[in-house]
Amino acid sequence: MRLILALTTALTVAATGARAEEGMWTFDNFPIARANATLGTSIDQAWLDRVRLSSVRFGGCSAGIVSDAGLVMTNNHCVATCVANLSTQARNYAETGFTPRNREEEAKCPGGTAEILTDISDVTERVRAAAAGRTGLAFNQARDAEIGRIEQEACGTATDKRCQVVTLYRGGQFKLYTYKKYTDVRLAFAPEDRAATFGGDLDNFSFPRFAIDAAFIRLYENDAPAQTPTHFTWNADKPVEGTPVFVAGSPGATQRLLTMDQLATVRDVVLPMDQLIASELRGRLIRFSEESEENAFIAMDPIVGLENTYKRGLGRMRALTDASFMATRAEAEIDFQRRVRGADVEVRGARVEASPGSVAVQLRSDDPWRALGEVQPIARELYPAMALLEGGTGVGTTSVAGGSQLFAWARTLVRGAQEREKPSAERLPEYGDARLSSVQAALFAERPTYPGLEQVRMEWWLSKTREWLTVDHPAVRGLLGQESPEQLSARLVEGTTLADPAVRRALWEGGLAAVQASDDPMIRYLLSIQDETRAIRADWETRVQAPTDQASERLATARFEAYGDSVYPDATGTLRLTYGLIEGSDVPGQRFGPFTTFAGLWDRATGAAPFDVAPKLLAARDRIDGDAVLNMTVSSDTIGGSSGSPVVTAAGEMVGANFDSTVLTQRNAYGYDRNVNRSVIVTTGAVTVALRDVYDMGRLVEELGAR
Repeated sequence: MRLILALTTALTVAATGARAEEGMWTFDNFPIARANATLGTSIDQAWLDRVRLSSVRFGGCSAGIVSDAGLVMTNNHCVATCVANLSTQARNYAETGFTPRNREEEAKCPGGTAEILTDISDVTERVRAAAAGRTGLAFNQARDAEIGRIEQEACGTATDKRCQVVTLYRGGQFKLYTYKKYTDVRLAFAPEDRAATFGGDLDNFSFPRFAIDAAFIRLYENDAPAQTPTHFTWNADKPVEGTPVFVAGSPGATQRLLTMDQLATVRDVVLPMDQLIASELRGRLIRFSEESEENAFIAMDPIVGLENTYKRGLGRMRALTDASFMATRAEAEIDFQRRVRGADVEVRGARVEASPGSVAVQLRSDDPWRALGEVQPIARELYPAMALLEGGTGVGTTSVAGGSQLFAWARTLVRGAQEREKPSAERLPEYGDARLSSVQAALFAERPTYPGLEQVRMEWWLSKTREWLTVDHPAVRGLLGQESPEQLSARLVEGTTLADPAVRRALWEGGLAAVQASDDPMIRYLLSIQDETRAIRADWETRVQAPTDQASERLATARFEAYGDSVYPDATGTLRLTYGLIEGSDVPGQRFGPFTTFAGLWDRATGAAPFDVAPKLLAARDRIDGDAVLNMTVSSDTIGGSSGSPVVTAAGEMVGANFDSTVLTQRNAYGYDRNVNRSVIVTTGAVTVALRDVYDMGRLVEELGAR
């Protein structure tokens, strides 16, 4: 029995982040002593503060400040939308690279925002007290209203700050994150796309890799480069195997704290649906891209994004159908239940006695596992409608609703006008006063739209919604009326004027009266479907989200009592720090050394896509040391959203940026496996070579202090 108990406890320790490199840790609960003991380093709180203030969240990616003049390095794929928005078919920066000769030529990324986390404070008791004693939709509304008040009190009308109450441990804690916000973000350098994406989808989520997936942006304030005295030091030296490193970034979402019942819903319902509809959209976009050179230019960035989403989902499906991996998760849950209930449980058919010191949190009359299990049939039933008509369920990998950018703008205008008629505390949370400045910035941004692409996306969304929900679903009848998906999408896209930012601004500033008086067909359409879509959201929040949040809050309290502060929270798109060693991998299906070189790139090249070397990079071959390290792998704990994360040494020197991980690492969404977990890094040495020897960006090399 002791052996079985020891095994179960060891598995639980792995699941709760108490060993080795596991854990996407918040900066206010980073295990300094454990990291130092594991790595042989001597970091301290001052080091953590410098790393936090040098780390940047840029859109859905991460980045690091590398000079005192607001220069920031991230991944090329993180600036792909900016590059696409700044390009035309005649001047395609994805093909040529973006290489401004001076700062005056650095170009503003439409709608681009960057944020630096400046403060974290605990508001758990205040949020919990606001929702105490409430159930269902009233629970959600009370909690959301209090969160909105906290954010508004903290930031007010400030335009250079953003305040966000972050939910951690699935309701176990609520922290107020205060950010320094930059809304003037300019592109300072991007390589040729083929240099950053060499190997294409075939090499995506794999290693060896040979990609210069790096780019630079610059933060501006008052039309001048921002002053950033706290920043990482650039280190372009050749990396050494076994070196301990830290990775600071904003990983998007993990689901490691879900119960086995919740994971079954993800495996059986969420991921299959996401994968199927994403693969069809990819097919439609590929067909669209093949119709003309213009369409190929328009669809390039969306196709790459979809391929990335699909392959990530494939890796996650493999994890949830891996019997061994799921057994580890199940055993960890059993140990948790034993500790919490203070009662005997059965582990793989053997009876395990509760230890004398087990946590006596008696939840038999209000069992969170049972409550979450009872929610799952409802979640399975409602997920398709919620995902297709509202998006953003928090469990899927794709936000589907509407499909098109024009639709998204129309929904923001309609809902924003309707919600702003109410007191801030009574609105949908995304339209609370504290969040309106971000909504407006996204709405007013001057982004190009392409009617052909918009129609393809909207056609796809309407047809998939009809297919998944069936023709007889009341919401489908409201969406389509007497029109086909093709007819309706064509009419709306061809007739709308929302591509003009001046039109969007006028409607927003005109409020509900202006929106209701508008004859724009996309606005009229969004007004007409509000009853159906809002009802689906309310149903989901009442029957799924509220009981899930309440049970998860009880579970989080029990987890703290059972494991103390050795538990790290699921990733939530907020700043985290993880660590590991520069090393390769030696497991079945994933055997490689830690480094690739430029010589390896030349050897891998075939001249045919996707293994064709970018023209400027190929032309510089004779100037590049073939032994220079291009990419490397690190045993750090990362996930989607970690793209662009600065990889730094214990000395605070930046040695690379995370840009990918392996397919096997995609199980990281549900649990850490030290044997397979490898982050793929572009080295600062490779970036220096590209700047100096390929793209004639000596001014940036000088600013970085590189050789």
